[in-house]
Amino acid sequence: MDSLLRSVVPSNLPSNIANLGRTIRNIRRAKEILAVLASFGFSEAIEDLQLDRLVLSGRRMVGLSKPDATVSRTPTAVRLREAMEQLGPTFVKLAQVLSTRPDLIPPEWAQEFSNLQSRVRPVPEEEIRPHIESQAQRMPGGLSLEQRFASIEYAAMAAGSIAQAHAAILADGTPVVLKVLRPGVERTIEADLEIMATLAEFIEDRYADLGYSPVQVVDQFRRQVRREVDLELERRSMARMAAAFEADQRVHFPRVYPQHSTPELLCMERIVGTLLSDFEEADFTDHQRRQIVAIGSDVVFKQCFEVGFFHADPHPGNIFVLKGEPDAKHANAISRRQDAGVRLCFIDYGMTGNIDPRTAELLADLVQGTISGDLDRVLDVVIELTGVSPMKARDRALRADAWEFISRFQSASLADLKMGALLSEFFAKIRKHKLRVPADIVYLIKAITTIEGVGEMVCPSFDLVEHVRPHVEGLLRRRYGFRAARRRVQGAVLGYAELAERAPREVAGLLHMLRSEELGVQLKHHGLQEVTNELERASRNISYALVIAALLVGGAILMLAERVSTRGAAEGPTDGFLFWAGVVAIVFAGALGVVRILTGKRLG
Repeated sequence: MDSLLRSVVPSNLPSNIANLGRTIRNIRRAKEILAVLASFGFSEAIEDLQLDRLVLSGRRMVGLSKPDATVSRTPTAVRLREAMEQLGPTFVKLAQVLSTRPDLIPPEWAQEFSNLQSRVRPVPEEEIRPHIESQAQRMPGGLSLEQRFASIEYAAMAAGSIAQAHAAILADGTPVVLKVLRPGVERTIEADLEIMATLAEFIEDRYADLGYSPVQVVDQFRRQVRREVDLELERRSMARMAAAFEADQRVHFPRVYPQHSTPELLCMERIVGTLLSDFEEADFTDHQRRQIVAIGSDVVFKQCFEVGFFHADPHPGNIFVLKGEPDAKHANAISRRQDAGVRLCFIDYGMTGNIDPRTAELLADLVQGTISGDLDRVLDVVIELTGVSPMKARDRALRADAWEFISRFQSASLADLKMGALLSEFFAKIRKHKLRVPADIVYLIKAITTIEGVGEMVCPSFDLVEHVRPHVEGLLRRRYGFRAARRRVQGAVLGYAELAERAPREVAGLLHMLRSEELGVQLKHHGLQEVTNELERASRNISYALVIAALLVGGAILMLAERVSTRGAAEGPTDGFLFWAGVVAIVFAGALGVVRILTGKRLG
C-alpha cells in the first residue's frame, strides 16, 4: 500500500502521506472524516486545501455531499462542533483541548467547543458491561468480578470523550468510582492521530505564517491524548499531587485502589460532596465561600509556581467541596486539620501541565520587567520563550506592542497585579506577531485564569489579588533573592572552572582534527526549496514543450514527405503510411499538450 501511494500521490504532498496507507482502516477513516466535514458545509475548504487528494481518488471517491440550506445557515463554530462530535472521541477530545487554546482558534470557536466539556454520549450499558467484566480478569490477585465488587452501576454517572465513570461498591462495602476507557477507543485514537499528523503537515506546507505550527500542535495533542488513555499515569499524577500537598489538610485527593485497577480501568474513592459547579444550589455561608476561593487559589498558584506540576483544567466541574469532618477511613490523614469548615477535592487528572524551573524564572523576569518598565528584559523573555532569533527584539512593531503592554501596568504594584490578566494580555501580544507560545505556558495561563474566574463566581467580594500576592512574591524572591543570587554566582564560578579545566583537552582535540584533516566546514542553505521546485517545474515544462514541438514538426515532415513522394504518380497523390504517421504524431502532440495543461493546473 505504501508503494502504491508513493506512485500515485503527487510529489509535492507531505512525506508522511504514506502513513495513510498503513492499514485499509486509515484510508476508510480519512474518507469518513472528509465526508462528515463536507456534510456540515466544509466542502469548499476541503477543495481549497485539496484534502480530497489525500485519499487518492478525489471528490468522487470521498463522496463529498452538498449540505442542505439549514446547515448552510448554521454558524461555522456550531457546525464545526457538531462535526467534531459526530467524528468520535479523538475529535471530541481535540475540540475540548482547543477550547482551552484561544491562542490557536478564534474565541467564538473556543466558546462553542467548551460545550463539549459536559455533553458527551455515554457508551450503552449492553456494550460497557462485557468491557468491564473483561477488565476484571486483568486485575491483580486473580479474583473474580463478584469477589471484588458487591455491585456495579452499568449506567454511566458521567461520560467523557475518552472514558466514563460508573458507581460501584467494593466487596467490603466501600463506595468507589470506576473510570473506564471507552471500548476500542485506543485503536480509533491511533488511526485518527496518524490522519491528523498527515493533515497537519499538509496544512503547514501551504500556510507557513499561521503563528503556530500545526505539526507541533498535533504532536502536543498526541502526547496529551496518550496520557489520558493511560489511566496508570493518571493514578501516578494523583499520587504525585497528593504527596506535594500532604501537609495541607485543606485539600483532599481521591484514594486509588491499584488492586482493583488496570491500565484501562481506574478504581478510586467516591467523593461525597458538592460540585463547585452546583454551588448556587448549595447552602454555603459567606465564610465558607471565602474559604473555597482561598483554598482553590492557594492550591493552583502553589502547583504552578512552587511545585511545577499543576492541574491544567481546574474548572468548577472538577472541584468538589467537602463539608464537615473527614471520613473515618481517612481521619489519620487529615485529623490535624485546624479549620472544620470546608475542604476542596480536585478530580480528573487527565490534563496536567509542567513548568520547569527555568520557565518559572522567565515568568518572574516578566513580572519584574513589567512592573519596573524594563522593555529589554520583557523582550528577552519573549525571545527565550518563543525560541525566535534575538534579532526579533529589534522589530519596531514588536517593541511598540511590548511597550504598550508594559505601560498598562506601569503604575501597578504587586498589591494590585492580577496575574492571569497580565499573562493573558502578554501572550496575546506575542501571538499577534505570529510567535509560537509553548503549550504548557498556555495551560498555566488557563489554570490561573480559570481559578480566578471561579473566585469571582463564588465570592466576588474576596480580594483574590491580595490573597495570592505571597505566591507571586515568592516567585520573585526565588529569582532575585539573596539565595538565588548566591546560587547563580556559584553556578557561574563552577561553569568557568569547568571550562578552564576542559579547555586544554578541547584545544588538543581541535589541533588533532586539523592535523588529520578531519575538520571541515559544512554550508547549509535555507529557503531554496521553493526555488528548486520552480526550477524543476520549469524544466519539466521545457521538456514537454520540446517533445510536443518535435512531434509537431516530425508529423508535418512525414505528411509533406508522403505528398512529395506520390506527386508524380499517375493516379495522383494518395494518403499512405507516412501521411497517417504524421497525423498520429500531431494528434498525440495535441493530446500531450492538453494533458500537461490540465495536470499543471491541478498540481500548481
